[in-house]
Amino acid sequence: LCCECGQAHPLLDNHLYNFQDEVDDELICHICLQPLLQPMDTPCGHTYCFKCLENFMQEYSFCPMDRKKLSFQQCHKSSLLVRNLLDKLVVLCPFKAECQQTMQRCELEAHLQNRCPGFKKYKSELQRKRNPISKGKEEPPAKGDTNTPKDPELPSGGSSLVAESSGAAVVSLGTAEPGLVNPAFEETEEGESLVQKTSLVAETTTIEIHREDPEEELGMRIVGGKDTPLGNIVVQEVLRDSVIAADGRIAPGDHILEVNGVNISSVTHCQAVSFLRHPGPVLHLMVLQEKGFSNRTAQQDSTSTSREVIHVTLVKRDRSEPLGIKLIRKTDEAGIFILDLLEGGLAAKNGKLSRNDRVLSINGQDLRQGTPEAAAQIIQTTESRVNFVILRQSGLQLGEPGEDGSTSNSSSSSSSNGGSPVHHRRRPDQSHYRRKSTYQKKTVAIKKEPKESLGITIGGGRDNKNKLPIYVTSVQPIGCLFRDGRIKRGDVLLSINGIDLTHLNYYEAVSALKSNAASHSVTLKALEILSLNSPEPALDIREQGFSWSPLWITWLGLPSYLHFCQDIVLSKGNLESWGFSIVGGFEESKGNQPFFIKTIVPGTPAFRDRKLKCGDEIVAVNGVPAIGMSNSELIPMLKEQRNKVTLTVVSWPGSLV
Repeated sequence: LCCECGQAHPLLDNHLYNFQDEVDDELICHICLQPLLQPMDTPCGHTYCFKCLENFMQEYSFCPMDRKKLSFQQCHKSSLLVRNLLDKLVVLCPFKAECQQTMQRCELEAHLQNRCPGFKKYKSELQRKRNPISKGKEEPPAKGDTNTPKDPELPSGGSSLVAESSGAAVVSLGTAEPGLVNPAFEETEEGESLVQKTSLVAETTTIEIHREDPEEELGMRIVGGKDTPLGNIVVQEVLRDSVIAADGRIAPGDHILEVNGVNISSVTHCQAVSFLRHPGPVLHLMVLQEKGFSNRTAQQDSTSTSREVIHVTLVKRDRSEPLGIKLIRKTDEAGIFILDLLEGGLAAKNGKLSRNDRVLSINGQDLRQGTPEAAAQIIQTTESRVNFVILRQSGLQLGEPGEDGSTSNSSSSSSSNGGSPVHHRRRPDQSHYRRKSTYQKKTVAIKKEPKESLGITIGGGRDNKNKLPIYVTSVQPIGCLFRDGRIKRGDVLLSINGIDLTHLNYYEAVSALKSNAASHSVTLKALEILSLNSPEPALDIREQGFSWSPLWITWLGLPSYLHFCQDIVLSKGNLESWGFSIVGGFEESKGNQPFFIKTIVPGTPAFRDRKLKCGDEIVAVNGVPAIGMSNSELIPMLKEQRNKVTLTVVSWPGSLV
């Protein structure tokens, strides 16, 4: 909480206050709709908060009210009289449960620091939270000592494990068979040498993040979770000047596998946010990072006395049937390993292969120094029987075949599924993502005094980077909407008094709300967030130490008319892959699911373009809608585009941690 106003807000945003009485409209900022803070006058006679005006002038060169040409240098501080009037506004102590005092706004900081029992109690509780974490540096807490529900832990004696929860198809062109989705291999005269020399490399890295303020935001946005098709938790964006940006080792596209020693590769989105928002001076993260394509030679074979050799035969009904296996290559050990068994696939149904098995040979061909691409080619060209010889570490505890989430010492990846049809069986205990409405419409009609404000702050707008609809960020304890009680934080505003808000930018929406607030009656139409399929549906509201914004997962159920679609055009050379992987699509057991971008490989066209992000939803390819398609239908469509493809995507901002 801010030590000056006692409330939660972003560091660079204005302080928040609970005013005792309705504030005169002349003292309200027309940008944030709150009483002015550090008021600044423009040459055209309007007054705004210093921070509001500064942020506005970074994007625009006109006055928000009359749109006259304006530069920030032309503005000046308001008169001492105006500043004194604002400072004398009476505010309530934000800790109303322990303190019912009122005071002038300029006196609140001193009250909090010296006299407020509520703020004193808050600081004491904060100190108690910090102390156990500080001691934890000498005595690490036992696994599972968190507020988040426990997930199966990895054995302490085994090697560090990572997980990826679904078979992402890495898109490339020119591959002869639909079952072989290989980012490196192209069907050219040079194809054979490419298979031998090139592989997609990823590495697991443990990163220690230090922060002076244990409550400070990490400064990154995340997407994914086991309750979404993405499965893993993926970094979508790293904010400038943040703790993560200053460290410099985490980048967009990284998969977060562990937080402080706890495996989060198979937790829900809300649970992952809770883990990453947990305060502390030191944060240990294990991440899986794509390193791009590499032609390093494989390292020497290494085995252990605790391993056994197992023979497994899988029988395909026809040559094109996929096995539903994702193969990877490690950076610290030669050979190929099984990363994932696709639920409902042939290998998962057979039940004899396990995650982290090392593939020694397929159909008699030695793969001890092989690549995932070579293995996938052998599997695809086999007519019927696929004979595996695998090496298994006998003491390793792994999940049952076919469950969502898998473990391995990951590195490079390939898939023998490739998006061909796989008929999935439904597991009753599995949390599957299904696109459905998480909102309901409501109409709020209220009577009010003409000078009475609505008392809300808003976010979003079609000028926002993510082109979001207008939503409520706070309902202040003054104003008619707080008294009415039906409009809540997180509600998406559709219209006010019949004026459509869904296509307006932020400043247009502020103007529309303000002008209609002068009426004797106001009718608002909104979408209300309903409880999500999560143990903690209101987690983003309860997190007091972080600036509030809706979680990424809450946007996914918005009706399509509120989606803002954009076209992204990618170009590539003949021997390049597009460089992104996708998950989702129609499946019999799950119905229609959106297609999401799961990974973007460094050094590829998708990476260089910089517009496509992990978590983006693919709506269409070259104008052809993707809804209703299966993975096996969309992949060939992408492969057919030789040098240029237009992706129509919807991009929602990841959850801020």
